[in-house]
Amino acid sequence: MFIRQLSYLIALDKQRHFGRAAESCHVSQPALSNGIRELERELGITIIKRNRSFEGITPEGERVILWVRKVLVSLEGLRQEADLIRSVPRGHLAIGVIPTASHAATLLSAEYREILPQLTLEVVSLSTPEILQRLKSQDIHLGMLYDRSVADDDYDVLPLFSERYVLIASEQASLPHQLSWVEVAELPLCLLSRDMQNRQTLDEVFRSVNATPNIVLETNAINVLLGEALSGRAFSVMPLSALPAQYDGGGLRAHPITPEHAEDVSLVRLRRETQPALSHAVWKIASNLDLEAILNKSLAKPA
Repeated sequence: MFIRQLSYLIALDKQRHFGRAAESCHVSQPALSNGIRELERELGITIIKRNRSFEGITPEGERVILWVRKVLVSLEGLRQEADLIRSVPRGHLAIGVIPTASHAATLLSAEYREILPQLTLEVVSLSTPEILQRLKSQDIHLGMLYDRSVADDDYDVLPLFSERYVLIASEQASLPHQLSWVEVAELPLCLLSRDMQNRQTLDEVFRSVNATPNIVLETNAINVLLGEALSGRAFSVMPLSALPAQYDGGGLRAHPITPEHAEDVSLVRLRRETQPALSHAVWKIASNLDLEAILNKSLAKPA
């Protein structure tokens, strides 16, 4: 079985005429007809109703055509993947990431390395102003930050996922699966420091529900927040994208908070008239990765 035989069959199904189908495939009519006959012999079924001319597709042939279309779509995807790998055989990619998107950045980096194994990566945790400044000075290639932080036309913006805020607690804590923001405010909380955009967002949410959070610890380190929650001494509020992959089953549990609050996180790059091959490739890979679905698996089952 050859790819050209499958292409002949799709062309004939579209044109419903041997001559026009052959012309669209840039082959002679006998070549097209013989190719389809060879396919029929190999499969052991009749696909085309024919006398001296095309008379239609058999019921078995209709089912074959459905499969052929899927095969050709997969083949085109394979060709595009090969083109991508050829165009970017190697390179170095630097990504600036807001601290709360660290886990999402790990997932994206793993996808990059899977598709472009010779790529070297540098992932740096930075504040939003630092990411934008380093993009402009071309010290980094990509930034992962809040969508609302990008206010001008100097950048391309690719939405990645909506950052869902959850309560992080020890698995030993006796809590309902879902809590309100008012209930969360009453718990002893460890939160990121006030100079960080994530914390400013949380303060706005608590104010919107007329709640004053009971903050017992502030830090600029995600690991400190996770450590406090794991110890059971306090609870934390953070996006799912901030949680390391090993947290699930590692003594911590994520509890949804109602009403749900989400912040859109995007991939950002400096806008250019023509993007380098590496920038084009990694942008395309990111657009095909469903980070939202991967991150939301953490809330799939109640505690």
